[in-house]
Amino acid sequence: MPPGVYGMQDVWEREDRQQITMEFLLPTGIYLNFPVACSDTISTIKKMVWKNARNEPLFSALSDPDAYVFTCINMTAEREELEDEQRRLCDVRLFLPILRLVAREGDRVEKLITTQISLLIGKGLCHHEFESQKNHEVNEFRTKMRIFCEEHAQVRQMLPWEPWMEFNFPCDLEPCCPDAVLIFPSCAVLFKYQIHLCSFVHPWACTLHVHFAYYKHRDTQQHTNIFTNEKLHSPEDYTLQVNGRWEFIYGEYPLCQFKVSLKKIFKMLNHFFFSQQQNTSSLWSIHEPFYIYLLQGSRVNADEGMKLVVQAGLFHGSELLCKVVTSNEVSVCSEPVWDQKLVFDIGVSDLPRMSRLCFALYGVIEKTKKRPTKKKNKRADCPLAWVNTMVFDYKDQLKTGEFSLSTWPSVPGDLLNPMGTVEKNPNIDSTAGLLIRFPNIRPHPLYYPPIEKHMKLREIVDNKNYTEFFEDEKELLWKLREEVRQRYPESLPKLLLITKWNKHEDVAQMVGLLRKWPELPAIHALELLDYSFPDPHVRSFTIRCLRNLRDDELFQYLLQLVQVLKYESYLDCDLTCFLLKRALANKKIGHFLFWHLRSEMHVPSVSLRFGLILEAYCRGSIFHIKSLMKQNEALNKMKALNDFVKSGSQKATRIQTTEDMKVCIKQDTYMEALSDVVSPLNPSIVLCELCTDKCKFMDSKMKPLWLMYKNKYDHVGIIFKNGDDLRQDMLTLQMIQLMDVLWKTEGLDLRMLPYGCLSTGNKTGLIEVVKNSDTIANIQRNNSNSAATAAFNKDALLNWLKSKNPGDKLDQAIEEFTLSCAGYCVATYVLGIGDRHSDNIMIRETGQLFHIDFGHFLGNFKSKFGINRERVPFILTYDFVHVIQEGRTNNSEKFERFRECCEQAYKILCRNGTLFVNLFALMKAAGLPELSSSKDIQYLKDSLALGKSEEEALKNFKVKFNEALRESWKTKVNWMMHTFAKDNR
Repeated sequence: MPPGVYGMQDVWEREDRQQITMEFLLPTGIYLNFPVACSDTISTIKKMVWKNARNEPLFSALSDPDAYVFTCINMTAEREELEDEQRRLCDVRLFLPILRLVAREGDRVEKLITTQISLLIGKGLCHHEFESQKNHEVNEFRTKMRIFCEEHAQVRQMLPWEPWMEFNFPCDLEPCCPDAVLIFPSCAVLFKYQIHLCSFVHPWACTLHVHFAYYKHRDTQQHTNIFTNEKLHSPEDYTLQVNGRWEFIYGEYPLCQFKVSLKKIFKMLNHFFFSQQQNTSSLWSIHEPFYIYLLQGSRVNADEGMKLVVQAGLFHGSELLCKVVTSNEVSVCSEPVWDQKLVFDIGVSDLPRMSRLCFALYGVIEKTKKRPTKKKNKRADCPLAWVNTMVFDYKDQLKTGEFSLSTWPSVPGDLLNPMGTVEKNPNIDSTAGLLIRFPNIRPHPLYYPPIEKHMKLREIVDNKNYTEFFEDEKELLWKLREEVRQRYPESLPKLLLITKWNKHEDVAQMVGLLRKWPELPAIHALELLDYSFPDPHVRSFTIRCLRNLRDDELFQYLLQLVQVLKYESYLDCDLTCFLLKRALANKKIGHFLFWHLRSEMHVPSVSLRFGLILEAYCRGSIFHIKSLMKQNEALNKMKALNDFVKSGSQKATRIQTTEDMKVCIKQDTYMEALSDVVSPLNPSIVLCELCTDKCKFMDSKMKPLWLMYKNKYDHVGIIFKNGDDLRQDMLTLQMIQLMDVLWKTEGLDLRMLPYGCLSTGNKTGLIEVVKNSDTIANIQRNNSNSAATAAFNKDALLNWLKSKNPGDKLDQAIEEFTLSCAGYCVATYVLGIGDRHSDNIMIRETGQLFHIDFGHFLGNFKSKFGINRERVPFILTYDFVHVIQEGRTNNSEKFERFRECCEQAYKILCRNGTLFVNLFALMKAAGLPELSSSKDIQYLKDSLALGKSEEEALKNFKVKFNEALRESWKTKVNWMMHTFAKDNR
């Protein structure tokens, strides 16, 4: 039989499959063959096997069905035990239609949990992936984190009622009470208890204590039965639930501080000590240059005309510690041999603890000239690969012996990549390798001195008349470091950057100073998580500062904290323990930590680290696994449905494809997977009943799915995208959310709408549907006679708002429009948001304006034929002004108030400019195309006028404001061209 005909991948990819004939091998040696439905669960199939086996010989030799488990060969050609018997056959995706029944071995509960975690995080925990690493660091980290997380889980089970609620259902609060409290001091509250409805008036600014309402009784003793409707005992036994959501009103917070719309209310670480050999030496007693041996390469693929060279450099963060060392040139072959000693211009005693050895493999090409001259031929470097490794292992020991390093493909820029991962490329068979050897400088291990020796040495050094020759500014800062600590503690990053990390005397002094440094606020401490600050004492100090963050503040920075995990050199680090501890204490943080990690499991450089953290979290949150698996299953079905739509839209009309999509959704396997799912976008919302008739797909290239759900009291919509990277949108919306918090903290509510957006995998993710809204393009098109003139119809927006807000409602809608327009003008200018056409700006029927689709930011504006299409700092067209002025050209008072809102909002952001710059700098690890280096952040520094006074910054903003208004006609022309191009696709 020819190769390629085996396997069942095409069977599982067909949406019309109903039944399949399966073969079963029993422990008694009996062979069974009968058809089963693809939608049957493993449990159902086992019952069918037992029914059929009753008529076969040796049936009496079989034990109880629970004593056996099915095994199979899956699509990755690996043997898999099907411990989770609630999975459907079509989701198992067998390689061949054969199931073998074998006797269970080991702890069934443990094996089931292990299986579920493997499926959830996309990595096998048992027979491959983690255990196949045979890596002591991985094994010790898994053991330590399992104990750590399981201990936290046990503590959590003993929590009293309110702390338990804070873990499961943390309050979603505004930073302060909104201005509405001053206008409407009281509000009407509708509540329900069992079948009884009632209402009462309650002050906005007061705490809402439970006296009567939609009571949910909480059994503090048995967590398995959380809520039961019982006879009312005392108010302390009950809490208020928001209708249709897993959100609750409790705690000593005024009612106005809860974000939920009031119309809907109310229906320790186990330490491991590693024994070191008694016969050891301190690193600082070795006064010899550091060196390694470059032995040979493997699987090198390069042109025969080249010469192969390896470049090696020692880095501490972004700082090059000494001159780069280059190997000899060797001829190209699959396994080139250097066998060369590479000596670095730095002593072993001066190696920083977090020294990173970076290699670059490149080819050298001789460029011969057409005319012979006396000058040498020019040479060009052709980068091939790079790889990094730590000089010390995770136990503080200087590495010795041979190491085989599988490399990563070269990236544009410098040959060496110190910012890159220290993990080896797991795709060993398809990448070049380098074999190096760390020498045995002493016959016994060399360890980096622990903190106690730092302090002792610091005392010795302090007694000396110690001086160093720095540039004037560095010398002054270093000499006055004690004064910096006392008077300017937030300048710690500057002091760390000028520290000579290749001088162990300076390191000793800096570490000693760090031990008594006052804790920094998060706005300054976050900067220390950048890869420029790899020293473990610095990173431990940083985490100590971040422990003061409230849960809502930590949640605001969670995206960046996950990204900087990529800068950690070892698996076991303070940042990992910090994130796990907080995730195990707050289910909302745990939910989003899971998805931020899970969404990058396809990235080889972080899959091991992120997979281990995910495993640890799941071990500490066993009861969360079921909900997460349901979400993961739903996302897999959405992806399959989207692939079906993409394929169908190429062969049939849109109407036919839409109907086929709805037929596909109505299948039992899809309806079951897509119903009653906790929303990955918001864990307090359950996506209950899928409204098939309201589901559709959108027109853009990747055919996003528009899915509508009917909940008990509301409709919820989500957009599933497959093929677009949503991480940049996530970052932009996070910044808009942060701006909103900063503005509200200072009493300025600009009615921002940072809708939900979450990346869940490789170019897949979800976006929240904002109901009752439309794009400016659609509003203008529907209120104009022709598409060519629609963009210039200044009355369209105001007329649309009038139609949606009759009578007295119009004033409030215009107020919403004015405030939100001011907020987005400032936000899009500061962030440099590009591609702002009329299909990327939307308005709700209530008047709220908001922007969508943030594919370009930090001043990366779109151009056509080399001509910049966007020539204004931000979008402020005359039809916007027309709405702000209520349709009257002489209503300058309203417009001046709008201008004042913009200026006030801008000044608040400038005062917090360092925070935005730090958060963007930490996101360099994400590898976003428009945010990959420090140069990309320069736009943000300029727009926030960092280094300038508030008066200078405001003066510059006023110039930009006037420019946006004066040049708005160019925006209208751009919108017209966009509409024309869209209509002619």
